This record gives sequence, structure tokens and C-alpha cells, in this order.
Amino acid sequence: MIKKVLPPSHFLNRELGLLEFNRRVLAQAADESVPLLERLRFLTIVSSNLDEFFEIRVAGLKEQVKLGVKASGPDGRSPAEVLALVTAQSHTLIAEQYRLLNEVLLPALAREGIVFPKREVWTDAQRAWVKEYFFRELLPVLTPIGLDPAHPFPRVLNKSLNFAIELEGRDAFGRKSRAAIVQAPRALPRVIRMPPEVAGAPHAFVFLSSILHAHVDELFTGMEVKGCHQFRVTRNSDLFVDEEEIKNLRIAVQSELLHRHFGDAVRLELADSGSPSTGEFLQQQFALDETDIYRVAGPVNLYRLREVPDQVDRPDLKYPPFQPGFPDPLMATRDIFAALQAGDVLLHHPYQSFDPVIEFIRTAVTDPRVIAIKQTVYRTGTDSELMTILIDAARLGKEVTVVVELMARFDEEANIGWASRLEEVGAHVIYGVVGHKTHAKMALVVRREESPQGPVLKRYAHLATGNYHPRTARQYTDFGLLTANEEICADINEVFKQLTGLGRASRLKHLWVSPFTLHRRVLNAVRNEARLAKEGKAARIVAKMNALLEPELIEELYAASQAGVQIELVVRGVCALRPGIAGLSENIRVRSIVGRFLEHTRVFHFANDGADVVHLASADWMGRNFFRRIELAFPVLDPALKARVIREGLQAYLDDTAQTWIMDADGGYVRAATRRGKRAVQEDLLNQLTNATWLRSPKPAAAALPSAA
Repeated sequence: MIKKVLPPSHFLNRELGLLEFNRRVLAQAADESVPLLERLRFLTIVSSNLDEFFEIRVAGLKEQVKLGVKASGPDGRSPAEVLALVTAQSHTLIAEQYRLLNEVLLPALAREGIVFPKREVWTDAQRAWVKEYFFRELLPVLTPIGLDPAHPFPRVLNKSLNFAIELEGRDAFGRKSRAAIVQAPRALPRVIRMPPEVAGAPHAFVFLSSILHAHVDELFTGMEVKGCHQFRVTRNSDLFVDEEEIKNLRIAVQSELLHRHFGDAVRLELADSGSPSTGEFLQQQFALDETDIYRVAGPVNLYRLREVPDQVDRPDLKYPPFQPGFPDPLMATRDIFAALQAGDVLLHHPYQSFDPVIEFIRTAVTDPRVIAIKQTVYRTGTDSELMTILIDAARLGKEVTVVVELMARFDEEANIGWASRLEEVGAHVIYGVVGHKTHAKMALVVRREESPQGPVLKRYAHLATGNYHPRTARQYTDFGLLTANEEICADINEVFKQLTGLGRASRLKHLWVSPFTLHRRVLNAVRNEARLAKEGKAARIVAKMNALLEPELIEELYAASQAGVQIELVVRGVCALRPGIAGLSENIRVRSIVGRFLEHTRVFHFANDGADVVHLASADWMGRNFFRRIELAFPVLDPALKARVIREGLQAYLDDTAQTWIMDADGGYVRAATRRGKRAVQEDLLNQLTNATWLRSPKPAAAALPSAA
């Protein structure tokens, strides 16, 4: 089969699209309609996003350039060209981030009594408090490292806070050293709260770096400190596991994790007060180019400021807390299995509670009629209640099978820990399929029940667009479906068989599964809409996802647009498709929603001449999701629930006029303009689906987390 050559002009670049997304997140920090402490939180989210961007995406580009890779991506740019563009735009974005912090947010916070006193204006009382803190908390755990032939430049951990010290004089042994490195203790907070009576303000914070700066001379007695400059290095953090050579995936991943902290340097952040000679010295140590150095006007890690909103008791400067609602079927009965026998239950997080999912598994553990529980785990957290429940189930003698994805980026250590604990109590732990990340979100419960014909085994299931992670279920938008539909449960059982055993993929009745059928099914659904449009029948595509990158699918969307299909795409992050081009994509509109919650749902709606095909999915429209992962797209069959998904998960986003960004053909975004009263989709859904309008909760939902799968 000859592979079709696709025109580079049809595609936008992935890395540049990711930076565009971070510009939209940064715009939330500049938006005066967003509560002030949440604006600070959005600023820190950008820093976290950029950390991962450099650790993975920029690191990958640098590796390709180093290896002399000339092959271009779908947009036609070579790795070297993309790296140059990404570097230039990253410098601009980071400079704007610090400008916003220093010129806008810090003055606004100060007006509200939230201050960050600088060393040069500390009062005598503040200096005394800082000194006491330094000698009590900091000095005992610091290890200054003088640089000389016996003490070479130390191994600097990825993203750790460090200080380059310029010295003059001789030490106790007569050694003449001009430089030293001090690594900030990882156990200490980077932002320390100063008592109000000392600060003279209700909420005051001092940076750990400022405390060390003020007393760094205590570390080098008898020598003169000429300069103290904070810096931070970001390293390549992508894991490399040779899938053809490994014999034990867990051991291979554990081995690679040891090297993650010391991968090749890709970025150096340096306080702009640092001397040119210090910058040159560090640049040489980390083998970086001048363009890889980011001189910043403030702390070298703004993500550490995320601690501040949680320490400031000012509800008026935060998003109002809310109490997630419960679906009516589960409010009517405490028997979750009886509720599912009556019909499917749809959950829309975070507006509706994640508790029914936990209760579904917990009830399965305590119910003596349940004999088996199977579940996939991609991201679940280090303190997961669900994992603890599964461990209890195995202890009680239930047949527990857990497919744990060990290669879930930045969650590998947590997942290895849960895998070990599950194995210790006799659970069947499977590490998925080598070469294909298990990204599907599914759980299956097998229960022995009575019937007129005698005892039978009945299956119940949960499928979702998001992870089994209770904390992110309060911060990400996702759909979950609880069902006892026999055909869907049979499909899920087949997928588990594929994951845990050996054999060919079976034909499924309802589920679209990667890497076998999902790509083909989506392509066919798009082609069907194009055919219907040509026949003059009702044809429309509305899809919501985190990213759209797969070239063949993009080409099919272009073809559908040319056939007259109206296509509405809600893409939170990067989109390689060019919308609104005459003769190519004039019938395609792309929008992005950025707000309080991180948009994470994947919903695909094909009008199908009025028959309305609606699928929820764990997969974005990306090559990795279609071909290198185990993913599920599952239908919503109940007509009422299908209508609800269309209304809440798609149409509400098309009606939004407050949080929407409209994409142009060149990959730029502008806020949606409107002459009507502004409608914010997330606020509307909060008001519709929570038990009461924005009730106070002991665990208020925060702004969106940096990234998700």
C-alpha cells in the first residue's frame, strides 16, 4: 500500500501549538474577572506546563537535532527549525509571565494585604525573624560545596533550586576557591509564611532563596561572598525502555527512573541579577547554548507559588467552593447494583461527585455475591482510596485483576508502588502490553445473582474519559458511565482478556478500541457524514478533545468540510488542523475553552441523518492514541443520557461566550467576541448539576492542574 503524501501546508506544528495553549492559560492570570488568588494559581500552572514541555518536547527536539535527524513533521518543518522557533517563543512567553507577576499580580496582592517583603526593605523585626529561621531550619541541613580539584561540579538534580556562589579569599585549609554551589534542601518549602505581627501585614511570605541570600556568608566563614545567584536546570525526563530487550518491564522502568533526575540539561533558569561570568560558567557545566539560558526577574521556579493560595484564608479572592451533585437514580436507592439494573447512570465530573465510582468498587468488595473485580490504572495518585479498596478486596479473597500502566509519565513511581502492594496480597497485576500504554479507563465487576433459571453471573461496569483519581475528578471535566448493559460488559471483558492473556483481537459489538478499530471507526464515521451531506441529508460533526494531531483524520475532516458537513471542534490544547480556509476547511470551526476546570472530556457526536451517534472516549485524536495505546471509545445508548451528553458536553460549549478562544487558520487564538450577555459554560454547569448553587465545601476545588492524560 502506497502511503498518501499529505501537503505540509495543511498542518500546524505541535510544539508551537502547545506554546499557544500556555498563552491562553497565562491570559487567565491577566484576566481581572478571575479571582486574584486564582490568577496567581494560573501563573504557576504555566510554569508547571513549561517544565514538562522542556523535559519532554524540547528535550526530544534537541535529541533529534543532535542525531542529525532531517525528517520533518506533517507541517514540513525540520527539528532544527522547530527548536529555533520554540526557543524564541518560549523566551517571549516566560518574559511576559514574569512581567505579569511583577507589574500586575504582586501589586494587586499587596493591595489585599498579601505581601512578599524584599530583603532590601526588611524591618529590624523581619531581619531578626529571618535570621532565627535561617539558623534554626536552614543552616543545619545545608551542605555548601566549594569547587576545586577535589570537589568537581556536583550533580544537580532536575528542577532543583541551587545557588552559584562567587567567593574571594582562602578557607581554613588555605585553599583559594572562587566558586561554590549550595543546593537548597528539597524537604523545605520554597515560600515561608512570616508571622503577621512581624510582617505588619495579614499575609506575608518570604522566599527561601531570600533567606539564604541574606545569610549565605555564614556558610563561608572568613571568606568574602561576592555574589549569590539562584539557578535551576531542567533535564530530559523522558524514559527510554528498549521494548525488544526487556525481560521484566517493572525492573526496566525502575532502573530508568534512577536516571530521570540526571538526564541531559535542556534549559537553565538563572536570576537576572547573576553576573555574566556566572552564566557562562553554568552554561559550560551543563553544555547548553546561550539561547538555552532563561534570565528571569524573580524566583527561578514560579510553580512554588502554588502554595500561597492554599495558605491565605481569603475566600473572596478564590473561586467559590461547591458541593458536587449526585445523579437522581443514585439518590433514590442505596443499592448501586439495583440502580444499574434499572438503567445506565451518567456522571459528569467535577459537577457531579466521583463518590459513586468509589462506592461502586467499595460495594463490590463488601458484597459477598461479588466474586471478581477487574480495573485499569493509569493515574491514581500516591494516596488512592480506590487502590486501598482493591487491596482489601484481594485480602478478602476476591478475584482482583488490575492492569497497571507503569509508563504513565511522571506517575511511574506511584504505580510501581501500588503494583507491589497489590501483588503482596495476591491480586493479579498485569503491566499492560509492552509498546502500547494502557490508557483505557474501565472497571468490571462480576456478581453471582439469582434468576428464575438459577444462579447466574451478572457483570457491571464503569467506563470513563478520565482517570481513577479522586483529586483530579474535582479539577478536570470528565464523563463516566456506570452500566449493566450485557453487550457492553461483554465487550469490556474481551478487552481485559486481550490485556491479560494471549490471542487475536475479537470482534466487539459496541466498543471502539485502539490500536485495532478506533482509528478506522472514527474515519468511517467522518466519511459517513460526508456521504450524507452529498446526498442532501442531515450531516454534522461536533467533537471535543484535548488534542487533534493525526494527519489522516485531519485530511478526512477537510474532505467532509468540502462535502458540506458543518464541523464544530472543541480542542483544549494543540490542534494541527487549519480551520476556515476557503476551499479546504471553510465549514470547520475550532475553539478552545480555558477556565476554572481543566477540560478533559473526549466526546464525539456524528449527526448520522438524525440517528445521533455519540461516543465518549479515553482517546484524543492523536497518532499515539490511535496506534500506540490501548484506548476505548464507548457509546451512550440510552436516549436520555445521549441527549444529556450532547447538551452538557457539546452544545453548552458552543454557546459559551466567556471562556472561549477562537482559532484562526494560522494557529493563533482570539477571545470570542459577543454582543450578548456573557455565558460561562463551567459556571452554567455548576449551577445546573451541583446539589445546591456553589455550596461551601471543606475541600474546595482548585484551578485546573497543569496537565493530564
